[in-house]
Amino acid sequence: MSKIQASSALSNLRVLDMSRVRAGPNCVRLLADFGADVIRIEPPKGVDPNEGMFAANRDGGDFQNLNRNKRSLTLNLKKPGALEIMMRLVKTADVVVENWRPDIKKKLGVDYESLAAVNPRIILASISGYGQTGPYSSRPGFDQIMQGMGGLMSVTGIPGGGPVRAGLAVADMSAGLYAGIGILVALQERERSGRGQWVHASLLHAQIAMMDFQAARYLNEGDIPGQAGNDHPTSTPMGLFEASDGVFNLGASGQGNWLRLVEICKRPEWLSDPDFANEKTRSVNRKRCNAVINEVFRTNTVEYWVETLNNAGVPAGQVYNVPEMFEDRHIKQSHVSKSVKDSASKEKHFITQPAMLSRTPADVVTTAPQWGEHTDEVLAEVGYSSTEIASFHDQGVV
Repeated sequence: MSKIQASSALSNLRVLDMSRVRAGPNCVRLLADFGADVIRIEPPKGVDPNEGMFAANRDGGDFQNLNRNKRSLTLNLKKPGALEIMMRLVKTADVVVENWRPDIKKKLGVDYESLAAVNPRIILASISGYGQTGPYSSRPGFDQIMQGMGGLMSVTGIPGGGPVRAGLAVADMSAGLYAGIGILVALQERERSGRGQWVHASLLHAQIAMMDFQAARYLNEGDIPGQAGNDHPTSTPMGLFEASDGVFNLGASGQGNWLRLVEICKRPEWLSDPDFANEKTRSVNRKRCNAVINEVFRTNTVEYWVETLNNAGVPAGQVYNVPEMFEDRHIKQSHVSKSVKDSASKEKHFITQPAMLSRTPADVVTTAPQWGEHTDEVLAEVGYSSTEIASFHDQGVV
């Protein structure tokens, strides 16, 4: 099999993916979809006691979506001779990605200093729960823990209802994307310096960064954000509103949008109401403001209001479940998903990359690899003979 090339954009790069679960594979997926030759390096079956959590159901949508466009090589780094194989691969690579706890890579001999001694141009990207140093650096970290420690759960949910986790892996996904950005920056810098470097991102820091204006409000104004439910924390009217047949989202923040909304609702008396005079007074009187708007919105359907509001330049949108989302006529035309057949001619469905390039776009061209599917192929590429490869199998190295 030839190398997988989803795009020409990063086709000059080789990436060794030693990561697992979500943050790391998400980071590497970005590179794979833009054409990098990605080799997923994972322990042989039965070596990792946690493999059922992230690698056993390789046919499932989650694993497939995270690991498309990659090749797979098995390698047991605890076996004699495995580190030599790893370093031979590193000599041919541009990037290594891992998301172990900080102490593990040093024990295994694949820390940045060891990799750079073999290949000074190598970029090591390390994704961890809490960072590479500090009091918590040795702790294991999962997304929900970081949502709690990073403040997200304190601002999510209905006021007074207690902390609520977001319905997606915010810390995992953002940490992977931040690490991916760091890799691309390091690759660009390497063009000038000729040297690689160590890139690291943590789930906790990524989650705090995703708090963005909520965290900045506290740091600069001392404003402690809390739960706002389906309302925007600082803008009114902006949130979930009620039509005759369901709910929809309205984004009428700013005085211009407010004036257009008043006209659409045919309620000129709102303009002289001191409670609604400006953004600040509307936010102070949010409960009353939302109530009078809902009285109008309940007179017609979601479809009517979404079309009417958007036609007038006031942002509004439906609230979909996942099947409804994929059935939307605009989303259908936006190529947000793609189907690819696996080796058994069974269709797998993937979410495409949101970053659209006009000349060298990302693509999904292969399904996720079977366990160790490309082991022999990759080892032969870096110079091992068929006899040596057979010996590695016999010894349980691969």
